[in-house]
Amino acid sequence: MNAHVPPPTLQSAYDLSPEGATPVMAQFIAAKQEQPDALVFFRMGDFFELFFDDAEVAAKALGLALTKRGKHRDQDIPMAGVPVHAMDGYLARLIRQGFKVAICEQLESPEAAKKRGSKAIVSRGVVRVVTPGTLTEDSLLDARGANRLAAVSVRKGQAAVAVVELSSGAVEVVGCAPQDLAATLAAFRPSEVLVPDRLFSDPDLAAALNASGGVVQSMPQAQADPAAGERRIAALYGVKALDAFGAFEPAEISALGLAAAYLETTQAGRRLALSPPRRAEDAGRLAIDPATRAGLEIDRAQDGGREGSLLNQIDRTVTAGGARALTERLARPLTDPTAIAGRLDVIDWWLERRPLRRDVRDALSGSSDMARAVTRLCLSRGGPRDLAAVRSALAVAERLAGQVAGPGPLDPPPPAGLSTLLAALGPTPDTGALLAELYEGLVEEPPHLARDGGLVRPGFRPELDAQRTLRDDSRKVVVEIEQRAQTDAGVPFKVRHNAVLGYFLETTAKHAEPLLAARREDGEANPFIHRQTLASQVRFTTVELSELDAKISQAGQRCLAIESEMFEAWRARVEALAGPLRAVAEALAELDVATALAQWAEETNAVRPEVDDSLIFVVEAGRHPVVEAAVTREGLPYTPNDCRLDGSGADCARLALVTGPNMAGKSTFLRQNALLVVLAQAGCFVPAARLRLGMIDRLFSRIGAGDDLARGRSTFMMEMVETAAILTQATERSFVILDEIGRGTATWDGLAIAWATAEALHETNRARTLFATHYHELAALEDRLDHVCNLSMRAREWNGELVFLHEAHPGAADRSYGVQVARLAGVPPKVVARAKSVLERLETEKSAPARLEDLPLFALAETTAAYAPAKPSAVETALADIDPDDLTPREALEALYRLKGLET
Repeated sequence: MNAHVPPPTLQSAYDLSPEGATPVMAQFIAAKQEQPDALVFFRMGDFFELFFDDAEVAAKALGLALTKRGKHRDQDIPMAGVPVHAMDGYLARLIRQGFKVAICEQLESPEAAKKRGSKAIVSRGVVRVVTPGTLTEDSLLDARGANRLAAVSVRKGQAAVAVVELSSGAVEVVGCAPQDLAATLAAFRPSEVLVPDRLFSDPDLAAALNASGGVVQSMPQAQADPAAGERRIAALYGVKALDAFGAFEPAEISALGLAAAYLETTQAGRRLALSPPRRAEDAGRLAIDPATRAGLEIDRAQDGGREGSLLNQIDRTVTAGGARALTERLARPLTDPTAIAGRLDVIDWWLERRPLRRDVRDALSGSSDMARAVTRLCLSRGGPRDLAAVRSALAVAERLAGQVAGPGPLDPPPPAGLSTLLAALGPTPDTGALLAELYEGLVEEPPHLARDGGLVRPGFRPELDAQRTLRDDSRKVVVEIEQRAQTDAGVPFKVRHNAVLGYFLETTAKHAEPLLAARREDGEANPFIHRQTLASQVRFTTVELSELDAKISQAGQRCLAIESEMFEAWRARVEALAGPLRAVAEALAELDVATALAQWAEETNAVRPEVDDSLIFVVEAGRHPVVEAAVTREGLPYTPNDCRLDGSGADCARLALVTGPNMAGKSTFLRQNALLVVLAQAGCFVPAARLRLGMIDRLFSRIGAGDDLARGRSTFMMEMVETAAILTQATERSFVILDEIGRGTATWDGLAIAWATAEALHETNRARTLFATHYHELAALEDRLDHVCNLSMRAREWNGELVFLHEAHPGAADRSYGVQVARLAGVPPKVVARAKSVLERLETEKSAPARLEDLPLFALAETTAAYAPAKPSAVETALADIDPDDLTPREALEALYRLKGLET
């Protein structure tokens, strides 16, 4: 199996039996036995330490110093460690390398441990297992990209993929045919994939997992049992039955149960505040297989980055949630024209309201990533800044709900999709109360951690203010006590402090005489208690003073306790409102996407596509959004192109053969039309003068060449595998782009394969197809098949140079200009001349085998001269002799007339 699997757990070189272990090592060994396939980060004070094999592996993976800590069963114990404050950076590096990391935390303070006995050690336990698909920390996540855990199940010929995005709480399950697993996984791009171990023997599934790009984890088959899965899911959500969530197929329950089992293990049994599982029909989405997705560079360029992708080019979102929602929209376009129209209606509405759109985008840019903040708070991994993120997002939502709706009814009223978003943005009594309390109680810029203190505003909790006064203004408190004592006693007291007596009142012996009596003259007990008499001073205390020292020393701890209590109360409120808060976050993200797409449409003069249930595909002046942006940055014009295909049996062709020289724009033309399909069915405007699109169910492309040597597949074999997938899966509702079928084998073999493929697509699959080829013989199919046409990318030779016009026009290309392109690429002139001679011989003896052996080796100079660089013209020579900076206006005019008289 060639899927992305984590680094193997090696057989331990150490005896990890707990017998004879020190108490601390016994704790580590217990944690390691609980998580044998994870590196155990063992908390010891300010460090996370690793021991035994874990230390050796981590030291190599992270470049840590490897030391020793005592012995266990007569073996030295290797040790490596990382500081607690720097843990996230090390975790990120390990996760990128495919490791799991078990976090073994201290479960109590050292003071609490001492209460159990002088020799008791701090209790420790695994609180979480960090894996690629279960990350929640901002420092480990791409803010603008989703991080998903996927679980795969196949039962009785039906497959299912359950997808959990733990960082935002979203859960979705998709049922599909087993052969569609690759396309389904590719659409979600999971970071981690769970698979029952029995499925690892399926080579087709192995290929799908390999194409997903995620780290693959094998799971026991028993955890994929639907009955066990149903119990786990019910326990995860705290319900008796799953009926309220909808009707699920056994394969879907199996996949959801697999994910639930994994989350139970990795989150150490902590209850997760996940959204209810949403069942999505894969049939409602445009299917795009992994090869097509990679070739079209929809959300990732060929190098794996965003730069150069369609997503990067059209992304104008201003929030992290909006960026993720746009990625999802492009990754999984719709196939329902009504749903597509609903998305387009919202963009259309925003396109017509530029000032309001600008104000909304400005407001959204101040919003925070509430979805992920809520998840961290629900998992008890969040901090005060996550509360601030909730406050910020709720405030923006409330403001936008009123700003867009306005004081009166809108004319025209917003489309249904936008009305739904606005309704979701409005505050409920509970979320409104939470927002008001966070505004009143949470400081403007809270600390990163609750234990740092300083998160509650002054005046919100009187008892906290009193403790802060003791902690921060103890001198002021002492002065107040001193003044009251002087007033009550009528003597000049001074408050002093030492390590023996603590705080005390001091006065002279003469003034102290009236205070030494146990009772005052009125019979009341004397509040001033004698503590010490010196030669000239007498010292007293009071109940208030005796308590002051303890109060001041404990004030800092009491402040932290009150603030921790307040933070936990707010955290619990957020957890209780997780559902409504996530709905607000989702509405903000969708609003961001709609306004961003309207902004992009305005900037690029994109138009609204017409999507219906026909089989037509009509593009007028279509443009490739990424290529157009690239050439525009260089100050060059972009040439738009038309395209018309019709699969309904009308006069127009449903298969177009595209010919023309290399570099003339064939691949761009093919990709351009496929990307217009993706944009239109994702519910976006398109860069064209017009697009009418009959809904497409599957998008296929065979572009480029690459091998898979690990699986024993050559470049040509990969080409044929991709072609076979198209021929076996494409329907009349599919859209296919093929670029150069048959290049990887002998000429006549390749031509035969290309010919047969074109016939099959026309006669059997009947898909709308753009077929680029250098086999000009295929042009004859236009006369042989009813629904085939020829298109060619225009090129012209001028003054010995090849000029690409990048225009697609009817008819087949007359030649490929391959030798000219070779010269442009810098092939040596002798090689170019030789190629020209061979080409001439082949073209003149098409009907008989050419006698290539008669050609002299590397033709003589006169042949070479035909492809030598063109000599400069008389005008160019004259221009080279002119220095514009040395010319007077009259001389410049004379030079212009002289140039005009020269022959070019």
